[in-house]
Amino acid sequence: MQPMYYIGLDVHKRTISYCVKDGSGTIHAEGTIPATRLDLNLWMKTLPQPWTAAMEATMFTGWIYDHLKPHAAALKVAHPLMLRAIAAAKKKNDRIDASKICDCLRCDFLPECYMAPTAIRERRRTLRYRNLLVRQMVQMKIKISALLMEAGVSYNKQRLHKAGYFRELLATNPDIDEGLCALLRLCRETVVRLQKTEGALVRSLESDSLLVDRVERLMTIPAVGPITALTWTLEVGDVQRFSSIKKAVSYCGLCGAEKSSANSMQRTPLSKQRNKYLQTTLIEAAKMAPRSSPELAMLYDKERQKGNANRATLAVARKLVAYLVAVDRRQKEFLTVERENRTAA
Repeated sequence: MQPMYYIGLDVHKRTISYCVKDGSGTIHAEGTIPATRLDLNLWMKTLPQPWTAAMEATMFTGWIYDHLKPHAAALKVAHPLMLRAIAAAKKKNDRIDASKICDCLRCDFLPECYMAPTAIRERRRTLRYRNLLVRQMVQMKIKISALLMEAGVSYNKQRLHKAGYFRELLATNPDIDEGLCALLRLCRETVVRLQKTEGALVRSLESDSLLVDRVERLMTIPAVGPITALTWTLEVGDVQRFSSIKKAVSYCGLCGAEKSSANSMQRTPLSKQRNKYLQTTLIEAAKMAPRSSPELAMLYDKERQKGNANRATLAVARKLVAYLVAVDRRQKEFLTVERENRTAA
């Protein structure tokens, strides 16, 4: 049996620092290479076989992971917040970081994080770009209101962003001069263009053959629309990686962190260690959910009676996570899953 070689990679925008060790911890090679596919190909030809590698999760990790994966016996990605051995070190540089990642991999102490398949990550990039367009669209709508208020123009807030009312406002209001009119038209054109692009992106994801069956199943859940279903599908990836609903709730950022010591226990507000895209989407869905489901409305009212509307919304969001996990695991529509649960009870 051939001995395994372990490689730690410290990934940056322009360079990649590496450290190659055998099972006993002896260093066989270390150095720095440019972060390009050509240089990675040349570097892999010099490596002893077989080899396994690990790297820290960064925005540059994806393409490097995809490029190295076919050539490695195993390839792992480490959770950056859990690499305390690197963050707490007195002396820290790229060479030492690569060596420590290599040691964590070699000793099986690497805090590995989930790496979604390439196809899912590509579609997730599209969905996150759609989220950027929505934020820009909201900013432009706010800017239109701000320009009108700055000039002292009275307008109907509920109808302002409707095309007919906006044209009528520009044509008939004497308080809008030519300079302001030009800016308002430019803002409106930007909003329309962003709306069309956002809609096209959502339609392309909804009709994607890789996602369509899963998204349609998830949309059978009350208050789960196409955006919530797409966000869950692309941000979660493989739902089986969550061994319990509590872990799925924690990943979505719908619970606080726990700090316990001796007989004292402290709960913090909502943790910042979460998937922010899922957290935002689920909370927005939870605010509308009581209108779509009597059961969720009862849950909201029960929690609301305790005196905190935000906690009631979080309780509904956690229940939505439980529904999403159940439908995803069993790969059946929501009504079927609900019926089976009642039969089992």
